[in-house]
Amino acid sequence: MAQIEVKDLTLIFGKQKQQALKLLEQGKGKDEILAKTKCTLAVNQVNLEIKQGEIFVIMGLSGSGKSSLLRCFNRLNQPTRGGIYYSGDNIMDANKDELLKIRRNDVSMVFQHFGLLPHRTVADNVAFGLEIQGVDKAERRETALKTIKTVGLDGYEDMMTGELSGGMQQRVGLARALATDPETLLMDEAFSALDPLIRSNMQDELLDLQEKVHKTILFITHDLDEALKLGDRIAIMKDGKIVQVDTPEGILSNPADDYVKSFVEDVEHGKIITAGTIMFKNPERLRLKKSGPKTALRQMRKFGVTSLPVVTDDNVFVGFVKDADMAKLQDEDYDVIPDEHIYKGVNTVKPDTVVSDMLLLFLDNQLNLAVVDDDNKLLGVVVHSSVLAEMLGLERDDVKKVKESGLEILEDLNNG
Repeated sequence: MAQIEVKDLTLIFGKQKQQALKLLEQGKGKDEILAKTKCTLAVNQVNLEIKQGEIFVIMGLSGSGKSSLLRCFNRLNQPTRGGIYYSGDNIMDANKDELLKIRRNDVSMVFQHFGLLPHRTVADNVAFGLEIQGVDKAERRETALKTIKTVGLDGYEDMMTGELSGGMQQRVGLARALATDPETLLMDEAFSALDPLIRSNMQDELLDLQEKVHKTILFITHDLDEALKLGDRIAIMKDGKIVQVDTPEGILSNPADDYVKSFVEDVEHGKIITAGTIMFKNPERLRLKKSGPKTALRQMRKFGVTSLPVVTDDNVFVGFVKDADMAKLQDEDYDVIPDEHIYKGVNTVKPDTVVSDMLLLFLDNQLNLAVVDDDNKLLGVVVHSSVLAEMLGLERDDVKKVKESGLEILEDLNNG
């Protein structure tokens, strides 16, 4: 269920907004609108659905419109046209008092440069939003202390913010946003001012925190690695438009166009792409105690494979059989595949196992990998060529070529 819906949202900066809108309706682009009206098309007819409790990352290059879009969610930027619906209510219909209430109670923002009050202590900074709400001093102090503990700053509550490191100051900013218990957090390049190591730690802490608080988080970044690490889904923007919305794996596996492809070309796919993405779902399988060598060999030849998984009647994975073994047994009088010819105890993986980990399993084993759930039921099969294609950065069309040379490549990797 979508908590936030964005419908045909357009934001134009400049005096001749209506003229710019007319040009937009005529199909004119950002540059032509700027030339004719001196108006900047910051957000161009954006439509989005954001799910409750997800971290939704909006990313793009400088000038793509990502921060301009984010500031529409609390109307720090006033959209020129369109709507933003929180649980069905359009924030564009809110009057001044209603908008103030939304900003105080429902939607909090975490800024890039912290935005802390230097003359106040950590606790007083965290309690600031509660103070604005009119919460009494004792209650806001109690809430502030709980929130400070949540972000791992207990013991620092009475220090001045200027005495803290950058990462700790950002945690104060995050605690202040959380103290009012908003439904939605808006985070605008929240970690980009931090040193790389502190930034990475803050990303980890945000993910850990999200496990506890389950907020809907809209996170702005220009850094793809950060987007891939944090985002449940990612929207990529260009010239005010949404170019693609997908999961991190979807963005990497199926970039929508050359612009998105240019973002992801240097990403180490092996550490992002998972078995669940590249596996063959619902593969052909053999039933234990029901399939014999002739049936097994026929199925393997039919589908052009050299091995097949064996499962029980309730789809629990048992092992693999090989075509060479079945060929030797086909003239024998077997109704079922002999136990000793089923390769049991082989490696299995879960859907979230990343490609780089699967490659290591392939090095010592020429069988494909079974993808199983927590009950060891078969979900799919990952073949060597798919793993190699991801590790070597090849296009999907090149999988067949990799398959033909896969053993040699594996041997080279093993020897290297």
